[in-house]
Order: sequence, then C-alpha cells, then structure tokens
Amino acid sequence: MSVSPVSPVSPVSPAAAAASRAALASASPSAASAPATAPAQAVLLDFVRRTAADADLIASLPLDPEGRTWVRLDGPGGSEAWLIGWPPGTGTGWHDHADSAGAFVTAAGELKEHSLAVRLPADGWKTLELADGVDRERRLPAGKGRSFGHHHVHEVLNESAEQHAISVHAYYPPLPQMRRFSRTGSILRLEQVEQPEDWQ
Repeated sequence: MSVSPVSPVSPVSPAAAAASRAALASASPSAASAPATAPAQAVLLDFVRRTAADADLIASLPLDPEGRTWVRLDGPGGSEAWLIGWPPGTGTGWHDHADSAGAFVTAAGELKEHSLAVRLPADGWKTLELADGVDRERRLPAGKGRSFGHHHVHEVLNESAEQHAISVHAYYPPLPQMRRFSRTGSILRLEQVEQPEDWQ
C-alpha cells in the first residue's frame, strides 16, 4: 500500500482559535449577514484568497513541528472554513469531500496537489482501477489556489524539508463526511469514511 506520510494532527488551543476567529470576524461578513443562496465556488475562492492575504490572521496560527494544526473560521454564506498549518513533509493522503464544493489557497510556503480528473461513484465500491491519464498535479506557492466541485478526489502535500506551509480552505455545504483512500499504482481503495466529529 502506497500512501503519503501523514503526521498526527494537533488542534490549536481554544484561546488561539477564538483569537483567530475574532481577527477574521472583523475582516469578513458574518454568517448572520450571509446571502440566502449557497455560495458559488468563485465566492469560496475569493474568500480564501482574501483570508490568506490577512497577514495578522496567518501569523496567529500556532505551528507544531510534529503535526498539522488548524483553526475553524466562519466562511461566507454558511460555509465551513479552516486555517491549516502544515509542517515540513506532511500531507493529507487521498480523500474527497463528499457532496461539498470547495476552494483553498496557500497563504505561506508551498503546497502540492495531486488530483484525479474523474468523478468516482459515490457509493457501492471498495476498490477501483483508474484509467490512464486521470492524474493531475499542481504546485501552489503562496497566493495561489484553486476551487473544486463535488466529489473532488485529491491529496495535498507540503514537500518542503524545512518550511511550514499555511493554507485557507472553505467548503459548502459544511463537510458531511470525508472518504479516505489508499493508492497503489492505478488501484484506489476506500479505506474509511470520516464524520465531522472525527476532525472537529
């Protein structure tokens, strides 16, 4: 089984999370003033870009040399948003975001995304053989990002041996679940399904 190394994930303290949320609240509209319609991918991407440009907020995230850290943020239109710190050599492993669309931008350092240009069946399988030509790769230095639709399958890595990376992510609707996969060559295997209580 070939999966990228994933370090233990360490949430930040409640005080640091509250301070980061307070800093963001002063810079973005609150959920109470959000529009009644679901935010489009372009709105999510604009939000993560503006948030990634907030130097004070980015600097407020405590970084851990052993594992990823994160703070939940209030995203636009009721979306779920996160500020995430990535120590050198860490990654997510292959996963999707179920029925949620999303966007993310690197705020500091550089991230690399491997993704699949194919939509996987939602249910009813444990192992799939991927066709040739479905792999995509992009490097995302500070200030660069992307949006994506439902069931986007990817892994995100900080390949630096020395530098932390920080990124901002937003999802709508808020993540109902995440499917985690392992990959060996062209074979993709469903390993587990995580619920929100597993990462919040």
